[in-house]
Amino acid sequence: MDKKIALVFGGTRGIGAACVRRLVADGYAVAYTFVSTADGPAGTRGYQADIRDAARVAEVFAAVKRDLGGAPHCVVANAGINVPPAPMAQFDPDNFRQLVETNIVGAFNVLSAAAREVADGGSIVALTTSMVRHAVPGGGPYTASKAAVEGMARSMAKELAARKVRVNCVAPGPVDTDLFRAGKTDEAKARSAAMSPFNRIGTPEEVAQVVGFLASDAASWVHGQVVQPNGGMV
Repeated sequence: MDKKIALVFGGTRGIGAACVRRLVADGYAVAYTFVSTADGPAGTRGYQADIRDAARVAEVFAAVKRDLGGAPHCVVANAGINVPPAPMAQFDPDNFRQLVETNIVGAFNVLSAAAREVADGGSIVALTTSMVRHAVPGGGPYTASKAAVEGMARSMAKELAARKVRVNCVAPGPVDTDLFRAGKTDEAKARSAAMSPFNRIGTPEEVAQVVGFLASDAASWVHGQVVQPNGGMV
């Protein structure tokens, strides 16, 4: 296949879906994973996967290589969850375990497989959050799960440099997605918008533009970084 290949984990909603569209527009042959519904753009390939299952993640990489004719040049680790925020004193331990199993163990499964399978000279981009650097009451456990991803990615950047594989994180501020809107009142949304001096929340497309840049040759000297599209939130 003449086109470079991109694989987006969690590519059917919000930021992930915008990344799929961006990478298609940039000329990649794009594959993506989904949990329940495969509804990617025409010409893309979807694979059902629970990232908590390391064996299934490995199967997705093998299927992409078989179906698209080669190893992915770009892997986007976007799949993740959030749970209702709460102060640490009242945070539901079961909710925290869900965050750990998906956002840490699941991300480990994706990043570990990507480190083995991405093409030499390729790019790995992990989605995290600006809240790692901007504390929000009630958001500690979710933030901690994304801080773990940043720690893994930054070490990978050192480990994969010999293969000229670039590894970076994209850490958005509040973005208008289903995940962001779930359970939030209008007042809570307004508070999130006020975190930026532009007094608005971002769009999935604005984050996907950054992912597309990091995947491209234009970012050839960007490595081991955490890029924060957050409208000046931090």
